[in-house]
Amino acid sequence: MKNRKIAVFLAVCLGIVSFSGCSSDMKNYRQASSDLEAEKYDEALQEFETAIAAGVNPAGSYRGAGVANVHLGNYKEAIENFTDALNCKKVGKSLKKDILSYRAAAYLKIKAYDEAMADCQSIAADYDMDADVYFLTGEVALAMDSYEEASTDFEQAYGEEATYDMAIRIYSAYLEKDMEADGTRYLEAALAKTADNAQDHCDRGRVYYYMSDYDNAQKELQEAADDGNTEAVLLQGMVYMEQKDTASARKKFEEYVSQAEDSARGFNGLALCDIEDGDYDSALSNISSALTFAEGEELKSLLFNEMTVYEKKLDFATAKQKAEEYLELYPDDKTMKKELAFLKTRVTGQNENSGAETTAGDTAADSSTADNTNTNSSEEQ
Repeated sequence: MKNRKIAVFLAVCLGIVSFSGCSSDMKNYRQASSDLEAEKYDEALQEFETAIAAGVNPAGSYRGAGVANVHLGNYKEAIENFTDALNCKKVGKSLKKDILSYRAAAYLKIKAYDEAMADCQSIAADYDMDADVYFLTGEVALAMDSYEEASTDFEQAYGEEATYDMAIRIYSAYLEKDMEADGTRYLEAALAKTADNAQDHCDRGRVYYYMSDYDNAQKELQEAADDGNTEAVLLQGMVYMEQKDTASARKKFEEYVSQAEDSARGFNGLALCDIEDGDYDSALSNISSALTFAEGEELKSLLFNEMTVYEKKLDFATAKQKAEEYLELYPDDKTMKKELAFLKTRVTGQNENSGAETTAGDTAADSSTADNTNTNSSEEQ
């Protein structure tokens, strides 16, 4: 199978396979593009792979498959897709920049920092820099502990695009490095602007949420929600969760589920309420409902939470199984690796002391659940 894929790739890039294709092949490509835009990443990936095999728009098809794999959390596969796209004969200049940006971001996800920076430098050498590329370069520099370079790149990014979203992205990058103060100034700068519409109020509420100013967060989010912004409703639930008010949070997550087309994040929020309240069977039910829709980072969060629930139920054998399944999908997750090591000791202990009472007061999941849950995950296509 691997050799067959290599042969198809070589044929495509050398022009042996006709680019014209039949109408059904082009239909696959158009459907893949439509699925990608609609965030149906599994379907998009399958359709792009069909287009690749048929030799339809090779660079675009490999790029599309790579983007779908990024959203699905398959970063190594995405890097292979992007590299294949770059190796194709006809790759337009703007498309090459786009592919290099995606590949750099994927390299960053797997902590291949030198490779990520090399792609960023290639973009800087051959193209005009924009806000997204400045931010990506700063993010890579920060990961490499090049703090001055990162600061310069982030300032350039915010200078090019002084939006709430960019401020949050920069803040989040600094937060990952325990440099919250460096990122907070961008949040403060964003709040200096005036809200003009519901989305602005929602974004301002998110900024206040990150700053732990929950009163102002709720005020802004309520204005956005009153104007029909469903994202604001989800964020309200998250704010209530931070305040340990699960009853109010539950109402907001239920409201979001009833309104949103993609309700996975709402069900995930309900599962968090259940976990906080100790209703683990209900948590598993809500996680099961969410898994019907979830992809990408949201899927990762849900699968982590599923393992956590089984651990809290003292079902260590099932928790261990879920941890192993999780690591098959996300092998680089250090937190889950620690969980699995812990669970192995519990399962071994239960096997050696069958029937003995076991407590879970010191489980690692107790302290890591919130950090590994994200009811607001999103990545730009």
